[in-house]
Amino acid sequence: MLCAAGCGAQAPSDQQTAPQQQPAKPAETTLMVSAAASLTDALNNLKPAFEREHPGVTVTYNFGSSGKLASQIEQGAPADVFLSASKQDMDRLEEKQLIAKDTRLAFAKNELVLITAGSSPLALASFEELGGDAVKHLAVGEPESVPAGRYAKETLEHLKLWDSLSGKLVFASDVRQVLTYVESGNADAGIVYASDAAISPKVKVIATAKPEWHKPIVYPGAVVAASRQADTAKAFLEYLTSEKGKAILQTYGFRE
Repeated sequence: MLCAAGCGAQAPSDQQTAPQQQPAKPAETTLMVSAAASLTDALNNLKPAFEREHPGVTVTYNFGSSGKLASQIEQGAPADVFLSASKQDMDRLEEKQLIAKDTRLAFAKNELVLITAGSSPLALASFEELGGDAVKHLAVGEPESVPAGRYAKETLEHLKLWDSLSGKLVFASDVRQVLTYVESGNADAGIVYASDAAISPKVKVIATAKPEWHKPIVYPGAVVAASRQADTAKAFLEYLTSEKGKAILQTYGFRE
């Protein structure tokens, strides 16, 4: 009976149940995006949405004037994506084979506007009136490195005002600094993008430059040739030009 009971007992299994494997975490990747200063607010808004759809990816921005960012890339500064506020600066890198040419695309457009502080008492209604005595200091981006400054110079040259205003010009290192000069009252007026004016409650738009006064304001983007994560960089550009990306850009005053 004891034998039967003992023999009838179930023998322990020689095989242990294997623990369930945890799903592998996505590899951590930092994506460095060098972008024109005018894109600051739109891209900061886009960042969490992109990161949610791409687990493991952290987007880091380097904002500045397009000309200076292009120079940094020429000098070997780390960057995976370059988003420029002008065709000229992107052309420069393409000629030197510093971007992946097949990834280059235009993702936004903009307009040039004349602004004053919201509380300014200036009786100013147009670009043409800058030739009068009302404005003592006019803030613009440095034309050599800031696309907004380049477009401003083209506009003022078209209106035959550039030379006569030379003593009143206050040059800024990027378009956001122009905005700050006007907001703070350090300049009576300034020339910025419509998207910059749209994000500031402290300024008012006096006039919009006619398209024929300056070269088209088109924003090109591309993967930097030296990027070690070209696929992720391409994914970022694709997101930027997706319906979600376009909606974010339009919220901040950019146009298709």
